[in-house]
Amino acid sequence: MPVDLTWTPQPAAPNVVRAQAEWEGRPGIAAAIASSLMGWQRIRFEVTEDASPGVDGSRYAYTPTLGAFHAVVGATGDFLIPEDRLRTAMMMAAQGRCVLEEELDKLLGRAWDEELEPFRYAGDGAPVRWLHAAV
Repeated sequence: MPVDLTWTPQPAAPNVVRAQAEWEGRPGIAAAIASSLMGWQRIRFEVTEDASPGVDGSRYAYTPTLGAFHAVVGATGDFLIPEDRLRTAMMMAAQGRCVLEEELDKLLGRAWDEELEPFRYAGDGAPVRWLHAAV
């Protein structure tokens, strides 16, 4: 369904605008939203889908400098890092191929959080529009 966003100036960057929307829809729609947004140029975004009964949530983040980030989000709001990704990070660190703390920061999306944080705070008080999908 078409979405009409309210665009307001983004105080964190000159000549930039921002929009924010809360949405409800079927599980998995966050991936479609993020995929669509990645087709835009020079955009920063976060799309978060809360976990629902029997389905983990997701967080997608994108910045022009870092590219895309995805994490699975559990019912408590924490990232769920797959065991094989943790074991790979530990093995690479043991082999001297990476620094474990830096690899864990990548798995947790720290660079995306650091880049997006000024834009989050700049949005305090900005209008929020709720989007409801018909099922």
